[in-house]
Amino acid sequence: MYVVGIDLGGTNIAAGVVDENYNIVGRGKIKTRAPRPAEEIADDMIAAVEMAISDAGLTKEDIEWVGVGAPGTINPITGVIGFSNNLQFNNVPFKSLLEERFNAKFYIENDANAAAFGEFLAGAGRGTKNLVAITLGTGVGGGIIVDGKLIVGSNFAGGELGHVVIQKDGELCTCGRKGCWEAYASATGLIRQTKQAMEKDKNSVMWEICGGDINNVNGRTAFDAMRMGDKTGKEVVDNYIEYLACGIVNVINIFQPDVLCIGGGISKEGETILEPIRKYVEYNVFSKNIDKQTVIKTAELGNDAGIIGAAFLENLYK
Repeated sequence: MYVVGIDLGGTNIAAGVVDENYNIVGRGKIKTRAPRPAEEIADDMIAAVEMAISDAGLTKEDIEWVGVGAPGTINPITGVIGFSNNLQFNNVPFKSLLEERFNAKFYIENDANAAAFGEFLAGAGRGTKNLVAITLGTGVGGGIIVDGKLIVGSNFAGGELGHVVIQKDGELCTCGRKGCWEAYASATGLIRQTKQAMEKDKNSVMWEICGGDINNVNGRTAFDAMRMGDKTGKEVVDNYIEYLACGIVNVINIFQPDVLCIGGGISKEGETILEPIRKYVEYNVFSKNIDKQTVIKTAELGNDAGIIGAAFLENLYK
């Protein structure tokens, strides 16, 4: 059996042919070039699918169905993207657009949910029943799986873990609310915190790392400085990890998953962030006196999580 998963991002359209063992056997990628009309993006998504099928040495007839993970609020039953800031879509019947262009059944889900489902099936959560996947990127994405089912709420807009407030009247979030976890724990938040610290400490090695240009700051800057013994860099990292861990405690207190996995570029720091997060959680989590505790680990599938999860969305909605 072969299916196709598409990870539709603001930068790239990544398609993959996936076999029944969750192996990606063919790939296709095209730049998204958003914002532009939904019809044009749909055309390129089908082109990426065809590239992946060709790369796998297969034909359209070999494909059982196609799944799509896309950013935004999505009704998986109707296939309508209600709102997507990254794509600038409003009430777009995207599933219909795709099925008009490719003779197969399509399934569509929020991209963070699709990535979480991929980790559940074939990554950090395989063999479990309950998983929360956190993705640290431009924002903080979240996917929640309880008893093998995605938790999306009555209007399919649930699971927005990045928009739980951890600091009343705190930093302004892109959603318009103040103090959201996303404003502090995302890569964007880390970069802002790094720049603020650099402005206060003109002697920090972070200036050297950035070649004297604060616009060169990225999510690694403070971590690299910390490893070089820079006090200010360490303070940035320590504060960032505490923000991240605070939100993770909230998530565990609510869902008590078997596994909570962390993905995104910052997760590549591995035990540098995981060890202090575990200590913070162990001390602060409500269930500290219970034998069974949530396992906190990095996500395993990287950018493939969205493709694999999308490819098997049929399992959720059949």
